[in-house]
Amino acid sequence: MAESTEYTPPKVWTWVKTSVGRFASINRPIAGPTHDKVLPVGKHPLQLYSLGTPNGVKVTILLEELLALGHTGAEYDAWLIKIGEGDQFGSGFVDINPNSKIPALLDRSGAQPIRVFESASILLYLAEKFDAFLPKDIALRTETMNWLFWQMGSAPYLGGGFGHFYAYAPTKIEYAIDRFAMEVKRELDVLDRRLADNAYLNGADYSIADMAVFPWYGGLVKGWSYGAAEFLSVQDYKHVNRWADAILARPAVRRGRMVNRISGTPAEQLRERHDASDFDTRTEDKIGQASS
Repeated sequence: MAESTEYTPPKVWTWVKTSVGRFASINRPIAGPTHDKVLPVGKHPLQLYSLGTPNGVKVTILLEELLALGHTGAEYDAWLIKIGEGDQFGSGFVDINPNSKIPALLDRSGAQPIRVFESASILLYLAEKFDAFLPKDIALRTETMNWLFWQMGSAPYLGGGFGHFYAYAPTKIEYAIDRFAMEVKRELDVLDRRLADNAYLNGADYSIADMAVFPWYGGLVKGWSYGAAEFLSVQDYKHVNRWADAILARPAVRRGRMVNRISGTPAEQLRERHDASDFDTRTEDKIGQASS
């Protein structure tokens, strides 16, 4: 391990603008818009402004699952928000989500538009709106909510903790990587123990809890996240792997993973989605290229 100078925090922290690190250009300690930008609006009542990250994929999976069930009211326009370019700080986006994070949803089906932000809030809103993927039985509903909120509380350790220090930080810090790797493996063990005797997280039924957890932890064991599958020995979590494979086999999940995606092979991407036919009639302007 290379020697490093120990950091002593100042008495009062101040923001020092820097270009170091993958996300330095968009990180700042204040909220609010940086520029005026009106968001586009499509033909459907549901307008989604997002990117194909794990948090964004949660919502597009649910929307595609709802459509597969025949809920025509779940038709949606999915607009690409390029967070690396600061689209989330445009005035129109901030009006929907003052926290400037994707995904953000605007439901225009009623007399007054309803804004919904935070991915779990969007999942719960849509599940209740269409009465799907959320059990009515109080015990099963509560178990579903337990795992939904488990994911919201746990994923920051995976993405902002382990993922950041292992894959994105300009300096590899042994303590930080070890600390968060230990926590991520503990979380995988939590899931593996739950799924040892249960097909899905709330028991026998596929729900919004699975849709929330799959893009993060399913993606990790499938080798999609941070290039860390070998480092974390993800093959050891056989029940999580079985569960992830079962979810990935669902056609709606495969479609949902494509929407607003701008990485991977062109065959895996659909930059924006405005109609179900977009999956079959994609052209280069609809497909995100790896260089985007």
